Amino acid sequence: MNSLWVLLWWVIIVVLGYWVYARHVAKNIFEIDEKRTTPAKMYMDGVDFMPANKNVLYGFQLNSIAGAAPIIGPIVALQWGWVPALLWLGLGVFFIGWLHDFSSAMVSIRNDGDTFGALGYKLISPRARKILLTFIYFYLLLIACAFGHIITSGISGNAALPFPLLVVIAVAFLVGHMIYKARVNIITTTIIAIAVIFFSIWLGTVWNIKLSYNLVLVCLLIFGYFSSILPVWRFIQPYNYSSVYVVYFGIIAGVIGILIGHKPMTLPAFTSWSIGMGPLWPLLFVTIACGAISGWHSLVSSTATSRQIENELDVRPVTGGAMFAEFTISIIAVIVCATAFADKAAYIAKVGNPVGIFVGGLGGAITSIGLPLSYAKALSGMMIIILALTVINLVFRFMKVATAELVGDAMSVAKNPHIATVVALIITFVLIKTGTWLYIWVLFGGANQLMASFALLLVTLFLVQKSKNYKIAIYPMFFMYATTVCALFYTSFFKLIPGALAGKKVFGNLFAAAVAILLIILAIILAYDGWKAFKKHKAGETAAPAEAEKVTA
Repeated sequence: MNSLWVLLWWVIIVVLGYWVYARHVAKNIFEIDEKRTTPAKMYMDGVDFMPANKNVLYGFQLNSIAGAAPIIGPIVALQWGWVPALLWLGLGVFFIGWLHDFSSAMVSIRNDGDTFGALGYKLISPRARKILLTFIYFYLLLIACAFGHIITSGISGNAALPFPLLVVIAVAFLVGHMIYKARVNIITTTIIAIAVIFFSIWLGTVWNIKLSYNLVLVCLLIFGYFSSILPVWRFIQPYNYSSVYVVYFGIIAGVIGILIGHKPMTLPAFTSWSIGMGPLWPLLFVTIACGAISGWHSLVSSTATSRQIENELDVRPVTGGAMFAEFTISIIAVIVCATAFADKAAYIAKVGNPVGIFVGGLGGAITSIGLPLSYAKALSGMMIIILALTVINLVFRFMKVATAELVGDAMSVAKNPHIATVVALIITFVLIKTGTWLYIWVLFGGANQLMASFALLLVTLFLVQKSKNYKIAIYPMFFMYATTVCALFYTSFFKLIPGALAGKKVFGNLFAAAVAILLIILAIILAYDGWKAFKKHKAGETAAPAEAEKVTA
């Protein structure tokens, strides 16, 4: 099949999903109100609560949610064939993904910018708060490990990347200063940032810098430390905003390259129900997370974006719009990889290096618009590493918050942001060095999608409490919960534990398996508490009309 038909599938999903379904939900179910004061304005503190222009915030949201997962996930999942990948990406984002991101932000905004810990306390139970925070902490640890390895191996394996990445970090500090301190016009700031970054990518192809894996890993953790402790406006927001233009260009150039090249999909449309990783269900649905639906997005939307929204009208374009843009990135990844390999065995042999597969595939597509192959590959490499670094930008910050909320009352030292961050960094370092990446990726995917089901649970309870149509959230929640618990169980008992017993990275695999089993136990307890809360809120919903009838009578 020609790849242009895949682009048609993309167009249909985006048009109907964003401009029809999303608009309906925003207007008729959440009743978006542009006059309502948002938490960003109400509690502005210049650290976490900071009103942002929707264009800046869109870049922040896209870069924050995307990471490398919308690229890595589909690349790994193509082992089952490109038809299952495309079906899950399209149907997942249409019915669940954008709704999950949008509603996570809206529930937080309507609750004064509360995080999931506070929302769990309000909507479920006091016990649910601790359970949810415990789950979030270990889930974030898996994210840090999965993306930490991708970034480290990607940078250490490509000598064209270190120099432009240093420039991107420097530009982020410059942009933050220009926008919030010097009050320079945002258009002027943007033009300067784009020019410097794209020129540095070209210089990177000339000034190659080869770095070792261990050195890059240490530098990455230092990057995570400063991202965790600095105010949002100082680094995270300007980093995401300035670097996202590389992502924009990569998306646009990739689509144009696909249109010009319109190559056939040479990888098999479907291979088999079970591959080396395991069966299509449940593993496909956790291998492909971002691009379809991802629990990480709910943390970004509820913990960071909800505290920067200036106007409720901005929520749909910022959250829903960014989700459909991430879906676009995944579609590009599927096309450039499925058209670059004619042999399934050759593809599987290289799937352990998904960054290399993407750089080669997208780089080749971009050359169709006239760019030299060396620059096109450097641009593709920068795109995926920039996306992955945005996760590191936030994950340790969220772990710091979860630590303070979870054990801060019992151990005052846990409220110290430096100590909480350093502990998270040390655990991440150990697990990256001792774990099996492919299984950790699947484990991260399972925890990630389970986090999404918890977010949808909170959205469901909020909608029931407000007497709104909760069915749009509860059915996707059931599917994600059942799928992800089974995926975690399978990965633990059929992959990680047998691997450890066979002497393969014993500590890392056993630790990861223990985390997975803990997450399953927490998920079962939280589901029980959630069901009780649902019945309570449902009873309150039915009691309200009855009370109203008595008053009328």
